[in-house]
Amino acid sequence: MSHARSGRGRPPRGPRPGQHPVRFGTAELLRDDDRANAWLLSVGGVAQSYVDLDDPTNLEFNYVRRLGDLVDFLPSGPLDALHVGGAGCSLPRYVAATRPGSRQLVFDADEPLIELVREQLDLRSVPKLRVRIEDGRVGVRSRRDASADLVVLDAFERATLASGLATVEFVTDVARVLRPSGALLANITDGTGLPFARRFLATLAEVFPYVLLLAEPGVLRGRRFGNLVLAASRTELPTTELARRAASSAYPARCVHGAELHKLRGKAEPMTDAEAVAAPSPPEDVLGLF
Repeated sequence: MSHARSGRGRPPRGPRPGQHPVRFGTAELLRDDDRANAWLLSVGGVAQSYVDLDDPTNLEFNYVRRLGDLVDFLPSGPLDALHVGGAGCSLPRYVAATRPGSRQLVFDADEPLIELVREQLDLRSVPKLRVRIEDGRVGVRSRRDASADLVVLDAFERATLASGLATVEFVTDVARVLRPSGALLANITDGTGLPFARRFLATLAEVFPYVLLLAEPGVLRGRRFGNLVLAASRTELPTTELARRAASSAYPARCVHGAELHKLRGKAEPMTDAEAVAAPSPPEDVLGLF
């Protein structure tokens, strides 16, 4: 990393490893020893984002790669995208690189974290990306009907999905904001028995006719805690293509849909604002690994 100064008295340019206090804990920025300009951002010891400043299409985390696969199979051309949860904004960077001309808005409640990413990880350079410091539910509520092609839910607080993002009421509001061909993508975590994932599947199915799930086999069978990526839409999703790509990836995943997804959901009921359903927190022995 160059230490040349751009002007007298200015600090060295570029990211700097270190710890920083943020709203939901302590953020740490670490350089990837294998790539010259790639960085791992964690909060409270939990990995939040991997950002490759030289190649935004390099999606190191498996679940972000699954989200990227889903983006790839949306209708071609620029996207109008909303992201609930930002951190290092790995997926918005990917969308900007692979869908030039896309307009994106990120809602994130952690202002110190976003300022850190702006200053250290060059967030201001991402074309047509805006970040608003705001609760995701409030932010989505402010958007016009049929104004987005894509809504992504990936908002975690202290390793747990932000409250209120998995209810029928919120998902219904997302559906209002989406265009008829648009898609909702969500990253969640779950463990043994997948109780939260099953209820979230039921929630999505209450609002959208087409739903699918992508997960590694060990997570899908409930053998270990990990990430599950879900997609929902009013139009049919490209399950065959997604299944083929997921199966051939470096860390193979399964694409579950249709009757198999209905079986996985079982008798789980949708979640609503009237009940307090806490998203699962990871066991201590997997913190930072998922």
